[in-house]
Order: sequence, then structure tokens, then C-alpha cells
Amino acid sequence: MSQLFCGSNDHGHNRRLFLQGGMASALGVSLGGMHASYDPLWAEELRKQQKHVLLLWLAGGSSQMETWDPKPGRPTGGPFKSIPTAATGVHICELLPKMAKLMNRVAVVRSLDTRVGDHGGATKLVETGRGREPGVDYPELGTVIGKELAQRESKVPDYVSLYLATEGHRRPNPGFLGGRYAALHLNKSLKPENIELPTGLTEVEHSEREALRRFLSDRFDSIRKASKVKGYNSSYARVQGLMDSSSLFDLEREPRKQRDRYGMTDFGQHALIARRLIEAGVPMVKVARAWWDSHADNFESHRELVSELDHVMSTLLLDLEERGLLENTLVITLSEFGRTPNINKDVGRDHFASAWSCSFTGCGIQGGTLHGKTDEDGRTVADGKVGAGEVLATIYQAVGIDPEKKYHIGPRPVPLAPEHVVPIHTVLA
Repeated sequence: MSQLFCGSNDHGHNRRLFLQGGMASALGVSLGGMHASYDPLWAEELRKQQKHVLLLWLAGGSSQMETWDPKPGRPTGGPFKSIPTAATGVHICELLPKMAKLMNRVAVVRSLDTRVGDHGGATKLVETGRGREPGVDYPELGTVIGKELAQRESKVPDYVSLYLATEGHRRPNPGFLGGRYAALHLNKSLKPENIELPTGLTEVEHSEREALRRFLSDRFDSIRKASKVKGYNSSYARVQGLMDSSSLFDLEREPRKQRDRYGMTDFGQHALIARRLIEAGVPMVKVARAWWDSHADNFESHRELVSELDHVMSTLLLDLEERGLLENTLVITLSEFGRTPNINKDVGRDHFASAWSCSFTGCGIQGGTLHGKTDEDGRTVADGKVGAGEVLATIYQAVGIDPEKKYHIGPRPVPLAPEHVVPIHTVLA
């Protein structure tokens, strides 16, 4: 929170708002938007300055050839053309015409070499920056972002993961940070489970019970000073915050025009929920779209998938921009790996981790830039090779987190990004 207070008169006023909010919290008054103590001025200040990360996870491995790094006219290129974009000299696949108009806001990395080609191992590598290591369970990107960017007084979740597909399903892993920082993982429905009041219990009765629980807990803690009590209180506060935030997942509260704008597909509606969560102050949201694993009929499947990505991503970026959120929200497209330049006998592309692409837009990013390149057939990285560690370091740097910051596993210091990696400075603002 210290970055909010620079000593100016305006920030002095905001500090007073913060202290007022802290006093309200100390008195046991919820700061959720449904309560009288909610201060819109303070909420607006947080909304303006809070950094966020929104990860569009293309589960299964999207093809760089049919998205960010086309090779038209080459034996590996496939049937689709490349098209010019709003970024001078940058061409992308013709399946992305809407994103082509927005490429002056986007940075693309075309030189990822991550080497791991199985879904589980590759996902672990890309989301932690590290391979499997005996004795150490590293937290994934979303967990770290949620921990580092969460506002102290916020009642919304730190990290929400939306993955309602059956294919390639994987539960987010908080690693050694533990369950306190685990994602709110939605894999069955868009509505979090078990947050409704029991039948017959009114809001007033619930509030009275919570006040009594807090009173007894505080009295016990004043006598025993038990760390477990603080942990229980923190858990109760998080559950209460989730209950207060349940409306964020209710798209019936969104105008039908806005829902139609995103498209009435699962991916479109999940992206809209992600925007709602970002606007409410959630630091990290992951929206997964399956299933890009195109071992057969790659071109037909990508014609559908990339066209949907084009619509949803462009709509999301414009919506965030219109709401003044894009400058503080880093939007990423990322997979566990790319697809082979070679086209197999089933007209598919297989797993390929040696020369593939991702994109960054928004907070901390220099739009209209490219980093790295592949050879003319897309088989190898020709310039600017980077790995998963560099991607994570770039994400952290873009949102103001020091990639060299260290956590500790007992006495052992562990940096957020692997040692000896640096951010991809060519894409950073």
C-alpha cells in the first residue's frame, strides 16, 4: 500500500480515507460494497492504482503459425495468409483481423524456447518458470500475483481461475505458499460453491452470529495469543468477503447488450466475468479456453478457435480501455507450448516447445513491439531466445513486482523468478 502515499495533499486525503477504512474494519464493519461503510472515493482510488493480471490461457497448446507468427507461402505455413496491423511492420495471421487493428497496444514474443513438450510438465514450467525439482513445490504465477498485489483491506478473492472445460483440467497450485493463497477455482459452474446462507437464516441473524464469533475469538486471543485464532479469523474474513462478492459472478446483473458484445460463448462470458472481477479489485484472473491440442485437423479447429479468440480478446481489451482499466491491467495470452511447423498425416500440428509465441497488452507494456524471431519456416529461434523464467520476470516487472524478491522455505531464499533470468526489456514500457 505504501506506493499510494507520496506525501502530496491528494494522497494525504487518500491516507485519511485509508485510516477511516481501517478503523471501520477494526470495529468489525465489513467494507464490502453491500454495506453502509463502503467509501466510494477510497474504492475509486484503489481501482485506479491497483495493478492486475488477466491471463487468457489457451489450454492444450495454440499454434503460433495460426496466430502471432504466420509463415505464409512456406511449406510449414498452412493455408492462411498474414495481414498487416496497426503496428508498423508487424503482420499476424488473417484469422485475427480485429486484433490486427489493436496491435499498436500489443507486444508479441516470437522466440519462446521452453523445451518441455508434455502437457503437465510444460504447464508446470510455464506457470512457475521452473521445471520439477525434488523437495520444492513452487507456487504458480497466479498465486504469486494474488499474494503480491492484493490490497490489505480488500474483501474480493486474490486469485480467481475459470476453467470449466473437461479437457486438460488442472487445479491451480499454491505450492509452498500454502492454502491461504490458493485460487478460487471454478471448474463446475461460474458460481462459487457453498457461499449461500443456510435456509431459514436471515442476513441479520448471520451478522449477529458473526459478531458474536468475532467477540469470543477476540477475547480468547487477548488471553492466549494463539496464532491459530488469527488464522481462523482470516479464513472467516475471506469467506465473508467471498459471500459479499458473489454478485460479481452473476451475469444477469450485466446489461444484455454487454453480454452480446463479448459473445454468448463460454469463453466470451468468462472473459466478461474476468473484467467484472478486475474492476472490483481482484488482482489475478485466469480464463482458460480449451482445447487447442490439434493433432488432427489443425486448420479447421484453429479457424474456429482463433476467430473466437480474436473477437473475445479485442472486445476485452477495448472494454478495459474504455473503463480506464487497461493501463493498470496486464493481459496475457499464453499456452503450455506451441505447435509443430511440420504438418502431420492427419493435417494436424503436434506439440512443439522450441520456437513459439505469446502476447502482452496493457500495464507496463510497450505496445506495437516484437521480441525475437524464428527462421523462415518457424523451426528454430533465430534471434532473442527466451524461456519461461524470462516470461515470468517480465510479468512481475510489468506490474511493479521485483522479480528478484525472495520468499523463504525455512532458511532457503527462493526468488520469484529463477536466478540469472532477466525481464524481456524490449516489450516493457
